[in-house]
Amino acid sequence: MITRSAQWQALSQHYERIKSTHMRDMFKVDPNRFEHFSLTASGLTLDYSKNHITSETMDALIALAQATNVCAQRDKMFSGEPINITEHRAVLHTALRNLSDKPIEVDGEDIMPLIKSTLAKLKVFVDAVSTGEKCGFTGKAFTDVVSIGIGGSFLGPKIMSEALKPYRQKHLKVHFVANVDGCHLADVLENLNPETTLFITSSKTLSTQETLRNADSAREWFLKSAQPNDIKHNFACVSTNIEAAKTFGIDEENIFPMWDWVGGRYSVWSAIGLPLALAIGFDHYQAFLEGAFDMDEHFQKAPLNENMPVIMALLGIWYRNFHRAQSQVLLPYYHYLRGLPAYIQQLDMESNGKSVSILNEELSYATGPIIWGSEGTNGQHSFHQLIHQSKTTIPVDFMLPMHPHHDVANHHDMLASNCFGQSQALMEGQSEAQVRAAMKKANCSSEEINNLASHKVMKGNKPSNTLLFNTLDPKTLGSLIALYEHKVFVQGVIWQVNSFDQWGVELGKALGNQVLSKLSDKTEPLTMDGSTNALISLYRSR
Repeated sequence: MITRSAQWQALSQHYERIKSTHMRDMFKVDPNRFEHFSLTASGLTLDYSKNHITSETMDALIALAQATNVCAQRDKMFSGEPINITEHRAVLHTALRNLSDKPIEVDGEDIMPLIKSTLAKLKVFVDAVSTGEKCGFTGKAFTDVVSIGIGGSFLGPKIMSEALKPYRQKHLKVHFVANVDGCHLADVLENLNPETTLFITSSKTLSTQETLRNADSAREWFLKSAQPNDIKHNFACVSTNIEAAKTFGIDEENIFPMWDWVGGRYSVWSAIGLPLALAIGFDHYQAFLEGAFDMDEHFQKAPLNENMPVIMALLGIWYRNFHRAQSQVLLPYYHYLRGLPAYIQQLDMESNGKSVSILNEELSYATGPIIWGSEGTNGQHSFHQLIHQSKTTIPVDFMLPMHPHHDVANHHDMLASNCFGQSQALMEGQSEAQVRAAMKKANCSSEEINNLASHKVMKGNKPSNTLLFNTLDPKTLGSLIALYEHKVFVQGVIWQVNSFDQWGVELGKALGNQVLSKLSDKTEPLTMDGSTNALISLYRSR
């Protein structure tokens, strides 16, 4: 059996052999690269032919996945084994969208009945609010929902509801508040009616200071027009801390559980998705879960060399560890999908931004890349410059629906042409000879050609994937999000890190609480470093 270190070394040697080969030449040698390096699964088509790879590269990367026991770890995750080793927890966001009859056990207990009963409770609540059966404290139907949370309790529902705007319920507006900056909450509440506003506080433990402050302020705003007993009509909560939610004044009927085997960045599939379900209606939310389940099935059953999450993960490893790429850019060529880079940024960087292995050893290699991006055409007029002409390798994921929800004139043809054209330009580049020929044809002078030619050269050989899908509907979006979840998981296995804790985030929370106490109580001694003490003193004197 080939060991992980031996396969890593084999890939290093392979990289040295092919690093000077240009992708232009790879396409000349094999004009059918698309047929060899593309696949379709769960409504998504992945073209990965514009990567700096050969069949030998992919064979070596697949061997690395085998040597690191990706399949065994995948099976452990789906079966409920506690693979989150630092917190001794199972990792079962996949169970939340498990549409099969297969039981899943945690500590010897099948959790599927609990999941299904919670989903059923969610449906009853969403349907009742949507139809007006469930009303505010004066008997008026809800017109607005304010979702209060942060991190995974906020980003998923917000970005998914943006992506699925064409499917939103017209009579119910869902607003999201995460920032503890009071300006955000004030802006949201400014034009709302307390009688017709439903508040949902989403927090795994109900201990995050930003969420608690926003929830308390929302309650204070509400109680200017209502009585404390009215909170039970206009407030709901998603949390593991049921007692704290009751103490807040929320009726148990409006409290939805979540569990410690669901990480925050994976929680949109749980009751944390309640604001999304209210935004698009329960049937569409169910389709969102179905899409993720389809990708789960593909991830579990497809051979590694035909497995979309595995292939995308291995390509990421190839660039991060052998091409020394520090970042990856996501470019959705679709306005409704504009928030996806921020969602994947949290998913990826919070999961694999680690430097210690599961064996408690300091890693000697880089792990998670910097994830960034924006709408494709907007980026073409700004940061694409760096991708095209800098000396930095920045792998790109392009995304495009074949059929938009709004095709005005030939807008979508133009959008698609930009998407495909950018991937081609990144791969092929533009040689100096091509630049000179084009400038000569444009009747440029010899002096102008000599002055400008080198500045217009683009070396190309810049790697990219292109993800195509028919329409960005709820099911397709579910598949797309699950694809990236599993990609991140596979990379974590290969890097030998725990992708399911976030101690850096926890440290920030703890220190934030310490500083807050010193800001609130000016008599409390300053015992931190010189810089932080000085900043607190300046703030105290405002």
